[in-house]
Amino acid sequence: MIAPAEVKWGPGPPSLPPGAQLAVLSGDPGKVGGAFTIRAKFPAGYKVPPHWHPTDENVVVVSGTMMFGQGTSFDEAVMHESPTGTFALMPRGMRHFAMAKEESVVQIYGTGPFAINYVNPADDPRKAK
Repeated sequence: MIAPAEVKWGPGPPSLPPGAQLAVLSGDPGKVGGAFTIRAKFPAGYKVPPHWHPTDENVVVVSGTMMFGQGTSFDEAVMHESPTGTFALMPRGMRHFAMAKEESVVQIYGTGPFAINYVNPADDPRKAK
């Protein structure tokens, strides 16, 4: 068991825009075929550009309010407000994007490898100069 005060936050992975924090609760999100559970903390206004994953992404909003949308272009008009307690399933390959309406924590679980592939390569922070 991990109580909220015991979650060990670190910087977000290089695959996410700067400003996120990440905690691995169980497993190894990079391991092929391995189960994992992670938490991500986003500041208010944080945006993740359109992207997709090679495996299903299961998301639970632990605190705050997230906005999720489907498609290849970031468009706040089509986003769904997802308050604390919301569950979302992003099937593998589905193009989607996200924004934290306020400081928010999400729990993501699934089977590895957990990878983020951006629709527009210019959005990938690993390629920033």
